[in-house]
Amino acid sequence: MKIAIASDHAAFDLKQELGKWLRECGHEVADLGPENDSRVDYPDFGYRLAQHVADGQAERGIALCGSGIGISIAVNRHPALRCALVSEPLSARLCREHNDANAIAIGARLTGVDMAKACIETFLATSFAGDRHTGRVAKLSQIPQDVS
Repeated sequence: MKIAIASDHAAFDLKQELGKWLRECGHEVADLGPENDSRVDYPDFGYRLAQHVADGQAERGIALCGSGIGISIAVNRHPALRCALVSEPLSARLCREHNDANAIAIGARLTGVDMAKACIETFLATSFAGDRHTGRVAKLSQIPQDVS
């Protein structure tokens, strides 16, 4: 599978470790930065990851920052992306099954390496359930005209 991965400086070490592990698992990994642990702004890398996935250059995205919150917000600014902040395998499974998430975010300061790997394994192995969820997911990429 083609996977894009990006982080900020707080998650640089986790990004490096996960990228290496994903390659060892046989995935094609696009490391979208940063190239070192110098201070950077997570929105820049979240936007980069979102565009990479939206353009079809990767099937899935993995976004990392200190908490996972900021970068997930950045990724979700793109209408084609559905990025879920996950911290354990159940949320990784449900975001794929129910929301057809094409990216996940993980907080490097909150989630250990082994748990991050378990989340990613589940995320990559889980299919979208479709059925009753299809219409709901379609609405996620549309700006509602009437929310009353």
